[in-house]
Amino acid sequence: MNFFELFNEDEIKSIHQASLWILENIGLKVRYEKAKDIFLKHGCYWDSENNTVKIPSKIVEEYIKAFVPKFIFRGRDPEYDITLPDDRPCIVTGSSAPDIVDPITGKTRRATSKDIANIGFLVNELKGYDVFSISTLADDAPEGQFSISRFYPALKNCLKPVRSNTPNMEELKQVLELGKTIMGGEDAYRERPIINHHYCPIISPLTMDVDSTASYIYCVENGYPVYGTIVPNAGVSAPMTLAGTVALGNAEFLALAVLTQMIRPNTPVIYAVLSTAADMRTGGYAPGAIETAMLQVAHSQMARFYNVPSGGYIGLTNSHLNDAQSGYETGMGVTAALLGGADLFNMGGLLSSLMAFDFAKAVIDNEIALMLKRIVRGIGVNESTLALDIIKEVGPGGNFMDHDHTLKHMRSEVFFPEIANRDMREIWESAGKPDAHARALIIAKQILTKENPASFSEDIDKRIRERFPGLVKGEPGWYE
Repeated sequence: MNFFELFNEDEIKSIHQASLWILENIGLKVRYEKAKDIFLKHGCYWDSENNTVKIPSKIVEEYIKAFVPKFIFRGRDPEYDITLPDDRPCIVTGSSAPDIVDPITGKTRRATSKDIANIGFLVNELKGYDVFSISTLADDAPEGQFSISRFYPALKNCLKPVRSNTPNMEELKQVLELGKTIMGGEDAYRERPIINHHYCPIISPLTMDVDSTASYIYCVENGYPVYGTIVPNAGVSAPMTLAGTVALGNAEFLALAVLTQMIRPNTPVIYAVLSTAADMRTGGYAPGAIETAMLQVAHSQMARFYNVPSGGYIGLTNSHLNDAQSGYETGMGVTAALLGGADLFNMGGLLSSLMAFDFAKAVIDNEIALMLKRIVRGIGVNESTLALDIIKEVGPGGNFMDHDHTLKHMRSEVFFPEIANRDMREIWESAGKPDAHARALIIAKQILTKENPASFSEDIDKRIRERFPGLVKGEPGWYE
């Protein structure tokens, strides 16, 4: 598949050189002492006047050679393992929203562990999704179990890869203990680490925090799957110009990727971003803007320059409803990113600038995801698909509808949507004029009122609950 590109070869090299200049001449403010020590041990130097770590260009160029071209997400069931970029597009839910749109009342409320269980079940059954990035927080988490109250219901109800983060090292180790308990011990877990970790260690512009960086380094040291996302915001935490934002974000990616290789050479990374441009009329955050899609295309082009997978939070919306704005922001964002070569799409289920999960939106986004996968399959050109003998047989003025060739190819050539309505207006009116949101909620309810095939065995669940007393139930179920 040929990709849409925003930069020519000289412009790619210019951005690369600009990023090297940033790292060598401006550097990073590194707040976590261990990260600072790793940089200095491997040839970087400390600028005491500006309190920054500066990374010489030759160091960056040397560690780029250790980058590897593939990243693997592992699920509870190996059937659902995903390798990037081979299995692109990898469709992931949006993550960590504090709120949920209640499917009964339609009102926004704080999300709970039951909501996570339901979303995990839904993602497990919707074929467009490949990875469940835990979509919400859990407001009912017992004290001291914030993260495990998210990971437990997610893993319990989804066989696909599960991905999220933890706020500190203590909770990271608790979540890893959950994974080891599920798998039957440390050796089994190390052989197949089913929890996929994600952090944002670099806060734009050019600042490494403490807790996320510590957790990220711990995962790399121990060989647990982890990657980071870069989040420059043009006009606020990055230059207003898109080229400047790409150069800054690219420098931040290189800094994190180089640190990764310093710790453990040949560790897989993903060039993951949520690069945005602020709406300077208000200073508002605008992940649904077309510039977010353009920036993803630009970063994906840089990722190909470094021969690593790419993607991130794309196909998001600022809309608070499943309305036209939600549809066109999601649709334009993911289509541009797909054609621009992105491999990973954190796109599913979120409204209100990543603040609220909506079940109907998740089902609609599943349909968009299946459309993206159809695009990637492309158009096969061979004797059967060119169909010259069929065209000759039917002839001018004929009809292909009742031909065997049509029956043979109709399901493989054309995607049949469940949400999009293609009925005549009279049929739609007689059905009560349901909109996409209403049709999507019906599908969500149909899934969440049946038995979940992904649920833990009694033995595994007993081990977990003995190990973590007072843990949330983690059981799915409709809301009536």
